[in-house]
Amino acid sequence: MLLEIENLLRLQDADKEIRRLQDEIAELPKRVAVIEHKLADTKAGLEKAQAAVKADEAARRKYDTAITDLRGKISKYRDQSLAVKTNEQYKALLHEIQFAEKEIAATEDKILELMVNADARDKEVKGAQAELKAEAAEIEKEKTEARLRTAEDEKQLIEWRAKRDQLRAGVNEDLLRHYERVSKFRGSGISEVRDHKCMACQVMLRPQIYNDVRTGQQTVVCDSCQRILYFNPANEMQALEPEHKRSRRHHPKIDAPQAWYYRQEYGDAGEVFLCLANSGGQASRRVFDMHTGRLIGDILIREGDFRHAFPEDITGAIRLNGSWTENDMENWGTEMPMTALDSLHVDLEAARYEMTAHGGKSKTSTPVPTEQAAS
Repeated sequence: MLLEIENLLRLQDADKEIRRLQDEIAELPKRVAVIEHKLADTKAGLEKAQAAVKADEAARRKYDTAITDLRGKISKYRDQSLAVKTNEQYKALLHEIQFAEKEIAATEDKILELMVNADARDKEVKGAQAELKAEAAEIEKEKTEARLRTAEDEKQLIEWRAKRDQLRAGVNEDLLRHYERVSKFRGSGISEVRDHKCMACQVMLRPQIYNDVRTGQQTVVCDSCQRILYFNPANEMQALEPEHKRSRRHHPKIDAPQAWYYRQEYGDAGEVFLCLANSGGQASRRVFDMHTGRLIGDILIREGDFRHAFPEDITGAIRLNGSWTENDMENWGTEMPMTALDSLHVDLEAARYEMTAHGGKSKTSTPVPTEQAAS
């Protein structure tokens, strides 16, 4: 294995650890915010319980005042009854006295209800105070641990950045730029080769490329994902597992409103992925370069469903699994994301294996390039 490849492998490990530390450092303030939010909720619960106690006390004072006022009225009505001269006046005063007595009884019931609830209110306040005290201590402990973890992460981050700088110095500038450019878009810039495949994108390598990687005399790049390739004899796969040990490939529904296909030859474009979709009585076709994921040409719209609108594109193509919404593809712009591209490559490899395992290529595995198909 080339020394530069070994340095790139160590550099990739350093980059992964740096990203992990950066993510953890960025996550810690969010964790502290969650902790503080939890404490704020507990405080709010205590304040609510205390407010309920105060409200009950205010209501009790209000009822006591009302009873005092009503008893004053009763006393006044009784004094007035001694001086009345008619039976009707006496009955009227007696009615007022009875009404006031009923009001006193009703108000005393309300006071009694408040007294019964007072014990429950008191327990609720004491429970909330105890919970707040325990939670405050636990949260302060968690915040301290978070600060210590951040400090340790920042220390390790400095060390790993220093290691990365040393490793970068041991890699050719052009190769380093390529590695960093691919890492930015795909998350990793170097990939192992096993059993004739790039393990990152799962695409089979051409024999010459595979042999160049095995010899380890020069740097080789994957034609599909552009990652730098390396070979480790200790990890070489013996052979494909027997068919009964492989997970069975999911087959897309025949009547699905969207279908993805692979064509080995498509006019001047070469290998492509096709997306055909039905919507509102019309069919659309998108053509993507198999290796880069770039959109080729414009989106073509025809009347009818895609099987009748684009029969020339389906003929000789391999049906693949893929389901992205129109909004997803609109957001892609002129190039599909690497996750979607890699997914199609993995399914294409599985489809090819499936056809081989069943005794050779299927009737639709041989593309039929036509001028019409490339229009």
